[in-house]
Amino acid sequence: MRKNSKQESWIQIIIELFEAFFKSSRSTPRTWHQHVVPYRDDWAVRREGNKRITSKHRRQDTAIRKAKRLAKKHNADVIIHRQDGTIRDRINYD
Repeated sequence: MRKNSKQESWIQIIIELFEAFFKSSRSTPRTWHQHVVPYRDDWAVRREGNKRITSKHRRQDTAIRKAKRLAKKHNADVIIHRQDGTIRDRINYD
């Protein structure tokens, strides 16, 4: 009986660890908000939360058009940044 009790407690611990892992992985829902940001000497569109850029453009207005298309498709926002990185404007498409 004692051995069975130890097995049940280990099984319970493993179950709790799996539950904690899966709950933590779902805690931050991904958004489709598109940021127009300075990128080297150009401009880039980057999805919120991503490190990689979606696209690179020579001009900010071209990057804004691309970000607007993506945001409209996913009912998200476009956040336009200035050259210094501060937010200039936000356009909502939901």
